[in-house]
Amino acid sequence: MHSWLDALTSVISLSDFAVIGVAAFAGGFIRGFVGFGGAVMLILAVSAVIGPREAVAIAALSGLPPMLQLLPAAIRSADRSFAVPFGLASFIGAPLGTWMLVMIAPEVMKIAIALMVLAMVAMLARGGGLAIGQSRAVIAAAGVVAGWIQGIAGVGGPPTVAITLARGGTAQQQRANVIGAVTALNFCTLVPLWWHGLFTREVIVLGLLFVPLYSGGTWLGQRYFTERGQRHYRKAALGALAGIGALTFAKAVWDYLAV
Repeated sequence: MHSWLDALTSVISLSDFAVIGVAAFAGGFIRGFVGFGGAVMLILAVSAVIGPREAVAIAALSGLPPMLQLLPAAIRSADRSFAVPFGLASFIGAPLGTWMLVMIAPEVMKIAIALMVLAMVAMLARGGGLAIGQSRAVIAAAGVVAGWIQGIAGVGGPPTVAITLARGGTAQQQRANVIGAVTALNFCTLVPLWWHGLFTREVIVLGLLFVPLYSGGTWLGQRYFTERGQRHYRKAALGALAGIGALTFAKAVWDYLAV
């Protein structure tokens, strides 16, 4: 028993573990409320301590139980004409993105993705400017791009949310569409991450250890949305998008300058 504990403490200190734990709980709350964002919070924290590749793998594992928490209610309200083609197409883009995560330094790509997210937020905040059409082909193309972004940086959620918000609908339907699409993004990276050997023993243990905090935050965020948060959903989603985009951009620039 002490062997794996020693191996774990050689990778991460208790203080760093506490910081990541706070990020996991806060990210879980955001995900439970707006349907996305938890993985990005976790990836930012783990990347600063361990590295971006391990961060993407840990976030993928930790996000599985919260995903199952949110999915049943989302299935009842989601627009399947959007969620199904988008979700299936994400599995096409994810392997290429994960390959690039392993083979290429992701700092420049993260900067480009963060700028794209911020541009989408600006267009949506002005009341339009982002439209992907209603055809399945266009939705599927957006799914491929989101899967690719998810594979390379673990941040496929923000562009997915920007596209979903641009389609309109009630807060409940928008959140359900987000959850459905983000669920597909979570699943689409599991096999590529495993294939490239990123699910090490330390990654699996850390991923499991953060599950209770992540799931607890998700439950609290979901309860807040159900009780009083629906009328604030669009503003909260845009605020989360802007904050995540800014944090991702700042972290990516920091990583790029540190190379």
